[in-house]
Amino acid sequence: MDRKLYLECYSGISGDMTVAALLDLGADEHKLMHALESLGLDGYTASVSRVKKSGLDACDFAVNLDAAHENHDHDMAWLHGHSHEHAHSHEHAHSHDHEHDHDHEHSHEHAHSHEHDHEHGHSHSHEHGHHHEHRGLQEILTIIQNSSMTDHAKEIAVRIFGILAEAEAKAHGVPKEKVHFHEVGAVDSIVDIAAAAICLDDLGIEDVIVPVLYEGCGHVRCQHGMIPVPVPATLNIISEHRIPLHQTDVKGEFVTPTGAAIAAAAATEFHLPERYTVEKIGLGAGKRTYEKPSILRAMLIVPSDKKKISPQNHDEIMKLECNIDDCSAEAIAYCMERLFEAGARDVCYTPVYMKKNRPAYMISVICSPSDTEQMEQILFRETSTIGIRRQRMERTVLERRNQTAVTPLGEIAFKVLQVGDQLRYTPEYESIAKLAREKGIPFINAYRMAEQELDGMFKDCEGEDRR
Repeated sequence: MDRKLYLECYSGISGDMTVAALLDLGADEHKLMHALESLGLDGYTASVSRVKKSGLDACDFAVNLDAAHENHDHDMAWLHGHSHEHAHSHEHAHSHDHEHDHDHEHSHEHAHSHEHDHEHGHSHSHEHGHHHEHRGLQEILTIIQNSSMTDHAKEIAVRIFGILAEAEAKAHGVPKEKVHFHEVGAVDSIVDIAAAAICLDDLGIEDVIVPVLYEGCGHVRCQHGMIPVPVPATLNIISEHRIPLHQTDVKGEFVTPTGAAIAAAAATEFHLPERYTVEKIGLGAGKRTYEKPSILRAMLIVPSDKKKISPQNHDEIMKLECNIDDCSAEAIAYCMERLFEAGARDVCYTPVYMKKNRPAYMISVICSPSDTEQMEQILFRETSTIGIRRQRMERTVLERRNQTAVTPLGEIAFKVLQVGDQLRYTPEYESIAKLAREKGIPFINAYRMAEQELDGMFKDCEGEDRR
């Protein structure tokens, strides 16, 4: 339950790097290939292999296009604007789905046989007369919805494509529905995004940490010519979703729009715990050749800085406050949502009167000291405040743990609190609200019934106060 997925993006992130890292972590490769087949896309083969990156063994996920769908995604001379003749009748953009270089040790191409554990070359190279399909958002979503992907995997894929569509629409100044994907609508991009969603779903990890994205500098070629790095779509995603960015002086595009969209769609946290244990490591290799090796390292971690809380344990929190008298109620409500999404412990509004007797609200935010900067940025961005007060505070907390119990009412989630030498059982709001909706009864009735069930379950516990 406490496991989290940590994506270490010191060499950037792209679609294929993400898929490879997740496969190396243990995502089911046969499930992936079966789901990809159901997309009904032609013109490619998917393969999984082991490669060497700076002497390190890493997983590689490759979408190999046939001649009709081939692009310049791995042509470093073309990408960076060097003179290079190509026998192509039109300028074609890099697909933003693959990164960096490969030193292949051995490749396991499979022709959809699934008979051997390491034969994985999924073939879709049927002959056809059309070239370089550029699909719109609705076409892509239809492909996803008609596939055999699980509902949760579909949700992830739709979220990733939605983020990309918003970013491309902003970059080109058109409505999202009118975005005509050049890079993202290509076969390899669709496969990479669907594959990432399938693997994330298969691993079943709900919490994903993306502390920072490392990006290169300079320019890279796209369909419309040379553009600066980070490319506009990537920068729009990073800006909209407040993903921390570190730009290096290494020339090249390390963070592709697809990679940024996957990070934005999956990330639930942007800060690593102070201490954690690493359960498993996955290395995903990229394909472009830059000065440093292109490796996305994914880790399954378990925070270990959650010390056992004794009844007299003390910890520290940060309290942030600001007074607002010129901001709409809707904006303040939205700000609260963003603060909670970013990990605020608590947010509350207090009616106050400011100078000249103006009615206003004081916004109070309780957060971990490590989250202070992020919370302040949300307050500055989402409200009209020009200053925030901060106060580091000590607090005393009770020992607690979260549990669930199956009762005749249904499954109940509750907290167990240690009060001296006694225990107190407190039902969780969301769990009771769900029961109230399902049973069609008032919340207060459902809460009392849950309390009674918990009392009955723990009545034989010696020396425990069940209230």
